[in-house]
Amino acid sequence: MAGKTARAVLSPEQKAYNRKRLWVEIKKHWLLYVFMLPCLLSIIVFAYIPMGGLTLAFKNYRFDLGIYGSEWAGLKHFKAFMTSPEFWITTRNTLVISIMKIVICFPAPIILALLLNEVRAKKYKSVIQTMSYLPNFVSWAVVVTILTAIFSPYGGVFNDIRKSMGLEPIFVLGERGAFYPLAILTDIWKNVGWGSIVYLSAITGVDQGLYEAATIDGASRWQCTWHVTIPGIATTIGIMFIMRMGGILGADMDQLLLLQQPANLELSQVLDTYILQTGIRYGKFEYATAINLVRSVISLGMVTITNHLTNKYAEIGLW
Repeated sequence: MAGKTARAVLSPEQKAYNRKRLWVEIKKHWLLYVFMLPCLLSIIVFAYIPMGGLTLAFKNYRFDLGIYGSEWAGLKHFKAFMTSPEFWITTRNTLVISIMKIVICFPAPIILALLLNEVRAKKYKSVIQTMSYLPNFVSWAVVVTILTAIFSPYGGVFNDIRKSMGLEPIFVLGERGAFYPLAILTDIWKNVGWGSIVYLSAITGVDQGLYEAATIDGASRWQCTWHVTIPGIATTIGIMFIMRMGGILGADMDQLLLLQQPANLELSQVLDTYILQTGIRYGKFEYATAINLVRSVISLGMVTITNHLTNKYAEIGLW
């Protein structure tokens, strides 16, 4: 009650003074606001203005009438998607791939950061960091092209080795059983180094006095890592995990679309690729928008639930 009363008793003069003070600070630091302006404009233009297009999910879209002139369809497209076989297939595939990446790929940058933190030779540490960062700058199109060249039945290194052993050549990228290993391994190879930057930065913020105290108490390097380093970066890990859970229905579309083959389509058709094909290939823009809206709402719910649980049990959260 005291806080509410204190806020309520501000006099008109105090309010006027606060407004004047605000404008004085803005004028004083005007250059910083100019630097912020392009970022704010890009967010408004590319993030907020397009939200008006979400009304397309509730319309029977006609090109001649446009989005806002088309007649309302209610929840027709949502019902059509949720009662279709593609709903269960694409949702299952998306969840399976995303959960596999969370279980296997999410800890990989943390492990790499912990290992790099133990390297004492700065020259070797720099070389390893640089080599691990480079794949992040290679596009998925190039990665899949390299995989195709390696595993091609016609002149690929992998099949040349098989032929030298007297075995028949196979098209690995077209094998159903090879899809999950290729998706996981290429994701780790491409993103592990770049992802470790966040955790390396967090490790540098751990109090060095804790390491000295642990060493005096007789702790080994492994024990220091387990009892000092990992608890020291637990907040960063928690925040990154919450953000990762928000994308659980957003598997990496570029990677999966390029790895997609007729033989593995039953495993590789995820929500993102299905939305792209439905909207672009078949021209069902309202249907694709409805699917994407469902995915976004579920992702928001996952972030909220995960944030609540981590706040409750680990005192870590985005808000």
